[in-house]
Amino acid sequence: MEWKKEYSQKLVSHEEAVRIVKSGDKVYTGTASSVAYGLAEALWERRNELEGVEIQSSQAFEPSPLYGNFDENPFSYNTYFVGVNERKALRSGMSVDFNSVHLSQVDIWCRQNARPDVAFFEVSLPDENGYMSYGPSGVAIAKDIKAAAKKIVLEVNSKVPYVYGEDNLIHVSEADLIVEYERPIMSYETPAADETAQQLSKLIIDEVPDGATIQLGLGNISTAIGYGLKTKNDLGIHTELFNQPMLDLIENGNVTNKHKGFMDGKTVYSFALGTEKLYDALDKNPDYYCIPFTYANDPRVIAQNKKMISINTTMSIDLYGQAASDCLGWRQQSATGGQVDFVRGAQWSEGGKSFIATTSSFIKDGKRVSRIVPCFAPGSVVTTTRSDIQYVATEYGCVNLKPLNAADRARAIISLAHPEFRELLTDEAKKYGII
Repeated sequence: MEWKKEYSQKLVSHEEAVRIVKSGDKVYTGTASSVAYGLAEALWERRNELEGVEIQSSQAFEPSPLYGNFDENPFSYNTYFVGVNERKALRSGMSVDFNSVHLSQVDIWCRQNARPDVAFFEVSLPDENGYMSYGPSGVAIAKDIKAAAKKIVLEVNSKVPYVYGEDNLIHVSEADLIVEYERPIMSYETPAADETAQQLSKLIIDEVPDGATIQLGLGNISTAIGYGLKTKNDLGIHTELFNQPMLDLIENGNVTNKHKGFMDGKTVYSFALGTEKLYDALDKNPDYYCIPFTYANDPRVIAQNKKMISINTTMSIDLYGQAASDCLGWRQQSATGGQVDFVRGAQWSEGGKSFIATTSSFIKDGKRVSRIVPCFAPGSVVTTTRSDIQYVATEYGCVNLKPLNAADRARAIISLAHPEFRELLTDEAKKYGII
């Protein structure tokens, strides 16, 4: 086969491959569970030879000197979603450029902001025709990164699942250089759900009908809800993130994807985080269909699913019913991501609902702090507006804010607060004329 000859001709060592990077270049390294860590480490070894190199990634979570050693780090960073390693760089004082975009519009970041000189893609072994899969998370933005990049280096890893879907493949002929690097994808451990998250999850689960199509985010609340959905039947999945609770729902028979109304029979997702078992389940499995963020998160696409149930979390909610989910008090924590995309798409769906969930409070330095606030701290960013939000839930209740006027909305939100703060919140609401 001709592609095998081309593969052999392009195959080089990691050290030789990263020579393609020049001072001043922008280098895309990957997303979530699809990051080219071998190439990243080789690039780190060239740190004293390069100046002005920008590293582009999103939600990279595995240990890597490129993201973990900031003492003599000459690199800057650029991201559309601040994940574990990007947050480390940000907190360390490194230069981190953040571009806030809805995931449905992440092509704007790829083509107009990132514009990488070099793109590193971790990919699967080639198939019989010389095509390699972008793996469990690479499909999310690979199409647009590939279109924007000047040079492409593929890191072929036999442990990467060959996922089916749309814009999920890259051919040997499209690569400038190829390296081989075998490593297991590190497990992304699902956080344990505490008693409060369990209590909150039950209130939302009561609102989920049989036959619903679900989307879940990250965190212990989403985990509790995911596992709690084992009481439901004939669920479908259309989500940006495919995670461990969803895999359990499939294996338990709760998810059949029979009644979605859009891509029936398929679990549709854009990126995956979980254990080796999850990645193995995705490998050459036609029941799973991986598509880019620009498709999966398009509210018009989401709305084609029947009984679409969107469940996302937030860091804080004010008395107007706005959600600050990605940034509080000048500190970028994550990103807008797909929250607004799914909030809107779910409500446009036939029989759909969207939920924003949060615990009512948390403990900091031994003191209880309310997540329900009269107004957000200076520097905070509203992720989802009051006009978009439908259901809000804490461990004290689940209310539909959509039909409520401003005063009733404030009263409903106060009812969701920890009892310790309800009187204070009521006084503040009266003081500022909200009620």
